[in-house]
Amino acid sequence: MSDHAHPHSEKRLRAGLERFGLDLDLTEPLMRYLGELEKWNATYNLSGIKFVDEMVTRHVFDSLSVLQALPSVPPGTRMLDVGSGAGIPGLILAIVRPDLQVTTLDSAGKKARFMRHAIRALALKNAEVFEGRAEDHAPAAPYPLIISRAFASLHDFTTVTEHLGDADTRWLAMKAHVDDAERAGLPARWLVQSTHRLLVPGLDEMRQLLVIGYAPGARAA
Repeated sequence: MSDHAHPHSEKRLRAGLERFGLDLDLTEPLMRYLGELEKWNATYNLSGIKFVDEMVTRHVFDSLSVLQALPSVPPGTRMLDVGSGAGIPGLILAIVRPDLQVTTLDSAGKKARFMRHAIRALALKNAEVFEGRAEDHAPAAPYPLIISRAFASLHDFTTVTEHLGDADTRWLAMKAHVDDAERAGLPARWLVQSTHRLLVPGLDEMRQLLVIGYAPGARAA
């Protein structure tokens, strides 16, 4: 995809980056990522969103919206994106936050292959892919940050990935809506530490980020 294959989408992306307070130089790698996704999507159906203009909003802006609530972390902090699909939000965050070391995880082979291709195409030095289920991932050290977008229930997200974190880990759940019953379904050792309404340019839909950790005095089961 040439830099000018989607001029309207590129213009919208630049405007969004300005709203997020991000460097406009990020336009080029983000458009390259969307171009690769568009090409692969035509064959492998990686995402239900087919048009780049919609991808700018529902993939890029939706991912970047978590930056306003992302805990301040020191350079080199490791983040795991569970059920990353085509690399959302993990690879997008890796592009805009080179200080993060991002691992994306997905059990679908075609999605893992695309993510590895995107990492090579964009020469991302701070991203890697684990192909498999979360239950089968055994990192050398716990992840300080574990994020996922619309990964089942809060109960499943935390319990399935519990072995991947520790007492200091923050689980970041990107959700459209969480009702009282879903919050109540969290095991007692977990605590929703904060809830952030996410503002996504061009999207008039509910988006929120829940930051979850162990309750005071709690330990992993």
